[in-house]
Amino acid sequence: MKTIIIGGVAAGMSAASKIRRMRYDSEVVIYEKGGILSYGACGLPYFVGNEIVDENKMIIRTKSQFEKMGMGIHLYHEVISVNENEKTITVKDLTKGITFVDHYDNLLIASGASPIIPDWEGIGHPIVKTLSTIEDGRDIKSIIMSKEVENVVIIGAGFIGVELVEAALGLEKKVTLIEFKNQILPHLDKEMAYELENELKKNGASIKCNERVEQLEEINDRQVYVHTDKNQYLADLVLVCIGVRPNTGFLDHTEIKRAKNGAVIITPEMKTNIRDVYAAGDCATVYHQVKKHSNNYIPLGTNANKQGKMTGAIICGEKASFTQALGTSMIKVCNMEGAKTGISEEEAILENFSYKTVTITALNHAPYYPNPQPIKIKLVIDEKTRTILGAQGVGYAGTALRINTFALAIHTKITVDEMGWVDFGYAPPFSAVWDAMHVACNAMK
Repeated sequence: MKTIIIGGVAAGMSAASKIRRMRYDSEVVIYEKGGILSYGACGLPYFVGNEIVDENKMIIRTKSQFEKMGMGIHLYHEVISVNENEKTITVKDLTKGITFVDHYDNLLIASGASPIIPDWEGIGHPIVKTLSTIEDGRDIKSIIMSKEVENVVIIGAGFIGVELVEAALGLEKKVTLIEFKNQILPHLDKEMAYELENELKKNGASIKCNERVEQLEEINDRQVYVHTDKNQYLADLVLVCIGVRPNTGFLDHTEIKRAKNGAVIITPEMKTNIRDVYAAGDCATVYHQVKKHSNNYIPLGTNANKQGKMTGAIICGEKASFTQALGTSMIKVCNMEGAKTGISEEEAILENFSYKTVTITALNHAPYYPNPQPIKIKLVIDEKTRTILGAQGVGYAGTALRINTFALAIHTKITVDEMGWVDFGYAPPFSAVWDAMHVACNAMK
C-alpha cells in the first residue's frame, strides 16, 4: 500500500506518523512545498514578539527524524495537479525546476491554507507582510525588532491579528488595529469581544473597527500610508491578517468537491467524493458536533492534528469518524484570556436553534485570597433539552482552561442543570466554593 500525502505540517505529518505506527510495511511519501516539516504555526506570533527566541523550538520533528521512521520526504516539492482517474499526481521540484509524475493507492490532501492577500494598491510594498510560516515569522521579526520601526499597522482582528497586536505592544511599538467588522475577534459574541478590545486599548493599542482598507500609499521604501474609508495611518510595518484560503487550486481540474472558499468537502470519515482520496486540516471542511453538518471551515491546529491522525488510522483500515469538533479555541490578550467552545448566540440564530442565553461575572478564585479577578461567562443552551450548545469566557487567570470543561459538557450532552452541581475541585488560590462555571449554569432559568 502506497500513501501519498500532500503537505507536511500538522495534518499531513500526523497522518504519516499514524500510518507508520499501524502499518510499518506500507509506503508513505510526503510532498511539502516549503522547507520545514511539522512545526507549531500557532507559536508564530510569540516568535515575532520575541517571547519565543529560538525558532527551532517550534519544530516538532525534523526531516531526518521522519526519514528514520521510513517515510519518503520531499521538501520544496509542489504538487501542481491530481489525476484521480489514473491515481497519479504531478509534482514540481522547486529546487531543480523539473516536474514528474508519481502514483498512489491512497491520497491525503493536507495542503493547508495561505493568508488571503487582497488586491489593494500598494500591497506589494516590501514592508507589507503576512504571517503563515516560520520563514514569514523570521522575515517579520527581522523588521519589527528594528528601532527604526515605530508604527505598526495590523489589518484584520482575528486570532493572528490580535496576537500580533500583543506582540508589537510588547516590543513597545505604536500599534493600530484595523477591522472592517464592528468588533474584534468575530467568532465571539460582541459583548464578550468588547472586554478584550478594551484590554488592548488599556495596553496602548489603537482599535479601528468599522473601517475598510482601500489602498496602501508608498511614502518611501520603508513607509506607507494605510488609507481606509475613514482615515489614513502611517506605517513602518503593515501586517495583513484578514483570513486564510485553502491551498487547493491544484484540484481545479479534478472532480473532487469543494466548498465556495475552496475547502475540500469531506465526510466525518475524512473521505472526499472520490474513492481513496482523503483530506484533512486547514484545506478541508469539518463536521461540527453541535451544528451536525460538515459545511464548516474551522482552520485550527487542534482540528488539523486530530483529522490527520484519524485519517491515518482510517487508511490503515480502522473504522472511525471525527464528529467531535466544537471549534474550541483560546486566546491570550495582554493580561486577559478569551475562549469559546460550541456555538455563539449569533451562530445559534443562523442555525435556527431554539435557544436561551445567560451571562454572568464571577471571581476566578476565593474573594479573600490575594488578587481576585473577574471572569465573564456566557452560555447558550437548547431551550427544550437544556443541554449546553456553546460557552464563551473572557477574564483573567484561569478563564481559558475553564472552556475545556464546557467542551466536555457539550460533548457528553450534560444539561446546564446537571453541570450546576458537578463536583469541581476547590482551593482558595484556584476557585471559589461555587466556581464561575457553577454560577453560570445555576443562573440559567
